[in-house]
Amino acid sequence: MPRNPSLNSSTKILQLLFTVNCCVFTREGFHTAKMTKRLLCAIVTQSVRRKELRMAVDEKGSLYDEIYRIGFEYERDYRGCAQCVIAALQDGLGIRNPATDAVFKSATGLAGGVAQETDGSCGAYAGGAMMIGHHVGRVRDDFADPEEVRKRTSALVSRLHTKFIEEYGTVTCSAIHTRLMGRPFYIKDPQELQKFDAAGAHTDKCTKVVGLAARWTAEILNEAGLLED
Repeated sequence: MPRNPSLNSSTKILQLLFTVNCCVFTREGFHTAKMTKRLLCAIVTQSVRRKELRMAVDEKGSLYDEIYRIGFEYERDYRGCAQCVIAALQDGLGIRNPATDAVFKSATGLAGGVAQETDGSCGAYAGGAMMIGHHVGRVRDDFADPEEVRKRTSALVSRLHTKFIEEYGTVTCSAIHTRLMGRPFYIKDPQELQKFDAAGAHTDKCTKVVGLAARWTAEILNEAGLLED
C-alpha cells in the first residue's frame, strides 16, 4: 500500500516534539514531558495542511482558487473586507494561530476605506498588506531595522498594489465602488448602505474584490518563498 507522505511527516513532527520536550523538562528538573493534546494537534494539523496546500499549487492553482472562494464567501456572509481577506489566508493556508488572530483583530477598523468612510484604501488591499507584513516585516525588537526589512515588505506590498491598479485602476474604496457599481456609496448612511447592497456589493462586487485580494496575496507570499515550513 502506498505510504501517506503527510502522515509520515506528521509522525516525525510528533516524535521530534516529544523528544525536544523531554529534553527541556529534564534539564529543568521536572518529571513530566507532557504537552497538551490541543497544541500537538494544532501543530500537526497546520503542518499537514500546509504540505497539502503546497502540493495543490502544482495542481493548476487550486490553492489560489480555494483561497479566492473562502474570501468571496466570508465577505458575502460576514462583511468587513480587510478581516475577510485575512481570514481567507488563515484558513486557506492553514496558518491560523494567536499571531495571525491578532492581525485579524487589528484589521477591524479598516473596512470600507477605513472606518467605513470610503475615502481611504480599500480594506481588502489593506488586509492583504497586513498579512504580507506579518510574514516579512520589521519587528519591535529590531526597531532600527539595520537589515532594511521594510524595503522587502514594501516591494511585496507594491506587487499587490500593482494587481489592484491593473484590475481596478485604484486602491481607494470609493473609486473601486465607482468602477464596479457606477458611483461611490457612503456606507455609514443606512440608506446608502441599502443601495450599496442592492447594487450587488455583497453579491458579486466587493465579494470578488476580497476573493482576488486574498488570492493575489497568497500568490505573492508563495512566489516570495514565505509559505515554507
